[in-house]
Amino acid sequence: MGKQLDRITPELQSFIDKQNIYFVATAAETGTVNLSPKGMDSFRILGPNRVMWLNVTGSGNETAAHLLLNDRITIMFCAFEGKPLILRLYGHGKAYHPADPEWHEYSPLFPPLEGARQLIDIQVDLVQTSCGMAVPFMDYNREREELNAWARKQGPDGIHDYWARKNMASIDGFDTGIFASTP
Repeated sequence: MGKQLDRITPELQSFIDKQNIYFVATAAETGTVNLSPKGMDSFRILGPNRVMWLNVTGSGNETAAHLLLNDRITIMFCAFEGKPLILRLYGHGKAYHPADPEWHEYSPLFPPLEGARQLIDIQVDLVQTSCGMAVPFMDYNREREELNAWARKQGPDGIHDYWARKNMASIDGFDTGIFASTP
């Protein structure tokens, strides 16, 4: 049923490229485990053992806080149509902010989003597939526009103010580093 691999194969890359949603899990040594859904054309495969995703402004900033304390991260994709499959990418991640040189190198790979706050660079150590036969069929409708509209309305200054109010610490009080390299 399931397989463990040391890299993302071309077949699995094709599967990933077709997905409209994925899930990100992180945890510090103590505190709350975080699991977040992601979409918005924000995931890129940079190589068989390297992926990156664009993290946009949200109500929390758990992933960035966790990665500063414990760089373990898991990405999960599920087939909601066609042949059943669950795909997990286990690895170690690092966050880049808009003032970091890596931001300028990699941000052109993603659509420009007003609320973009980090690029999460992941070295993939283990790729695992499982059956996915209990995952329901679901139809994709479209991307939501509310977050992009909100970010455009805020503008850069409003986004920075929001980060200062809502994104500097995790729900467990861990620093997120959001202003560590952001101008």
